[in-house]
Amino acid sequence: MSIPSHNSALSLDGRFSLVAPARDISTTIALPGDVHGALLDAGLIPDPYYGENEKVVMWVNETAWGVERSFTASASDIDGYLTLTLAEVDCIATIYLNGEEIARTDNAFVRNDFDVTGKVHEGDNTLRIEFDIAPDVAKARAEAHPFPIPFTYNYQTNGLKGIHMNFIRKAACHAGWDWGICLMPIGVYGTMSLRKARLARQDSVQVDQAHGKDSVELSIKTRVFAFAEGSVELEHAIDGQVIADKVMVRPGENVLTHTVTIRNPRIWWPSGQGEQPLYTLTTNLEGEITTRQIGLRELAWVIEKDEIDHTFKCRINGRDITMMGANWIPADAIPSRATPDVVRDLLESAKAANMNMMRIWGGGQYEPDWFYDMCDELGILIWHDFMFSCMSYPSDRTFLASVETEITQQVRRLSHHASIALWCGDNEVIGSLNWYPETKADMGRYIANYDRLNSLLHRIVEDEDPVRRFWPSSPSLGYLDFSDGWHSDTRGDLHYWDVWHSAKSFDAYRSINPRFASEFGFQSFTSMNVIETFAEEKDRNPSSPVMENHQRNNGGNARIIETMNRYFRFPRDFDQMVFLSQIQQGLAIKTAIEYWRSTKPRCMGTLYWQINDIWPVASWSSLDYGGQWKLMHYMARRFFTLVNVVAVPNADNSAIVLKAINDTGNPVSVALEVRAVRVGGESRIVFSGTTEVGPDAAKALADLSITDLAAEEFLFFSWTDDNGLALGENDYFPKPYKAYELVEASISARWSDRDGQAVLTLESDKPAFFATASVDVPGYFSDNALTLLPGRKAELVFHARHGASVTSADLAPSLRVRHLAETF
Repeated sequence: MSIPSHNSALSLDGRFSLVAPARDISTTIALPGDVHGALLDAGLIPDPYYGENEKVVMWVNETAWGVERSFTASASDIDGYLTLTLAEVDCIATIYLNGEEIARTDNAFVRNDFDVTGKVHEGDNTLRIEFDIAPDVAKARAEAHPFPIPFTYNYQTNGLKGIHMNFIRKAACHAGWDWGICLMPIGVYGTMSLRKARLARQDSVQVDQAHGKDSVELSIKTRVFAFAEGSVELEHAIDGQVIADKVMVRPGENVLTHTVTIRNPRIWWPSGQGEQPLYTLTTNLEGEITTRQIGLRELAWVIEKDEIDHTFKCRINGRDITMMGANWIPADAIPSRATPDVVRDLLESAKAANMNMMRIWGGGQYEPDWFYDMCDELGILIWHDFMFSCMSYPSDRTFLASVETEITQQVRRLSHHASIALWCGDNEVIGSLNWYPETKADMGRYIANYDRLNSLLHRIVEDEDPVRRFWPSSPSLGYLDFSDGWHSDTRGDLHYWDVWHSAKSFDAYRSINPRFASEFGFQSFTSMNVIETFAEEKDRNPSSPVMENHQRNNGGNARIIETMNRYFRFPRDFDQMVFLSQIQQGLAIKTAIEYWRSTKPRCMGTLYWQINDIWPVASWSSLDYGGQWKLMHYMARRFFTLVNVVAVPNADNSAIVLKAINDTGNPVSVALEVRAVRVGGESRIVFSGTTEVGPDAAKALADLSITDLAAEEFLFFSWTDDNGLALGENDYFPKPYKAYELVEASISARWSDRDGQAVLTLESDKPAFFATASVDVPGYFSDNALTLLPGRKAELVFHARHGASVTSADLAPSLRVRHLAETF
């Protein structure tokens, strides 16, 4: 049967006029897009990221803006029922069509579908959107609320005013965060179209999976909105099968369910554990055609009593797989800059560092459809917070009704993705009840207020996506448990911040034993070439106003430097300080993750804070703003390697256990060689042996006493498989680096080209630590921040960004190789 093509859509993307009457500004804006991007294009504001310009452009978010465009509709465009779809209108806006007010919006996370049948003319039409001043609306709502609901401390950085973001539905970090600039962008970011339907339009398509021995049954649930009673023709096509149906619909929402069986299915696995085959599902409602990529996999969270307390682990296709990754924030503070190319580069860097999970943090945003498609393709699972973070929220009927629409839409939009692993109610909202005088003084009221919202979220997930786990908050100890989950490591997920916020030593990471560490981090300065984009030479000092403006965490720069004094000798200049800050950042997170992975199966997840930056800033990220790899990202590639060997010291650092970690589904044979190496270069073997490590297991391989090491010795160990193939190498220093008399090393660098890629070979005459190669060409090396020993070559393959082709001749002129001893 052939589906008739009655339904169609007229895109309203394009060039709009942009006006601010109160400031006598008139220019143009490309929508989807944002006001800041338009003002930058028109030369009306300076780059907000440069110097202290953030404060210079604050007027933008304190101004009422309007956008308008005309569009032409033909007779065939309007021959039917019409829906004006505007997704992600940010944030408080009034919509006019041909001069008539048709709607008001106040939730940037909602797709707006307005019935405009009879309101569009053949010929010229006008669409106008007028944006209110969101901070003013938020403040008025907060003042009108019957009891105080404090906004998060994270907005009170660098003298910028606090904004009651808990009273408007918009990315919380738009108002700044302890890593973020305060811009409060305004715009429309998603679909803008006029949709014509003969009788009904598509609203959502969800796909549930039931796995059998050699087949998977898909239950396809299509929601169509009908404008009148009648029949529609609907078709689904997947894996060479077509389901065509003619169904009766009634006015309003109609739910249509069809089933299809995939025989001999190709199963989807997270990155590192198998392939990511995807099936294309095409849905056709009388010419309105949508496509979705479907990955066939079983996923469950196993939370059950054990000898410790309760497990917290992700079971995929029958295997309990350790989750390794990081937290994700929006890719740019100016939304129009977060393009698919920019985001793909960041996600591919996550995969390249052996990550299999990303946590989308609750102070950011629900990402565009293409983001989740990329995660499906790359095998990156998503722990998905709902967008609530670090403060309480209202629970009145109006607010909850808006949230119900938001969460229902988002779950229906995203639930077909293989990458979505878990829905989480919020980020740190339970914990925030202990942060503010108002909430601490009346805890019962604020817990009840919290539960109204959180219970709504739980109910929606149970109704709309019952196969997925709902987790109340991050961190949380579990269902209806409002106790402090920040310091309990026997169940649930954990946020551990004592090393950064309380300035504890890196060893403190080994004092706790989480079941799932979903947030923890340590800061560094952003890379020197990034600093040069926002700071003049005179400002390149950690105490300068510009550098402090690009540090949003109170005392952050001082803490970076204080930590250097604990572990390293003080750097000789600012450039070396920046380099050293990235070494110590990587060391901090390496200490945590190597230890927690070694406790497997107790700990089954480590997601550090954070992978990316929203603007150029000193932060906890492992990728600079723009996607360049910091040293921690190179270290992550090693500490997240699937077959790893790590050194675990005991509490008083008198003995060391070397443990092998196997996060593959097959047993592996690990041949380990351990050397005691003097910083001057002499080395001796202190252990050599081969051990089989079972699938998804951690196992002790060797015990060593610190007394067996001389004062100037450290441990260097490497391991191969049973065929002699090198699997990895690692080291362990019993004392801080400042305690060793490091020698000056001479590192030779030799370029070659092999199989279309540039290869850099490094050799050192003396031990060189954190040896790092860098070039001006965008991209990353296959390894970096290395321990180089005499007689051991390191071959680094260069991977150019965005698939560009480069040769050694392109890279050699800008090569720089540096190492730890040079920083003193």
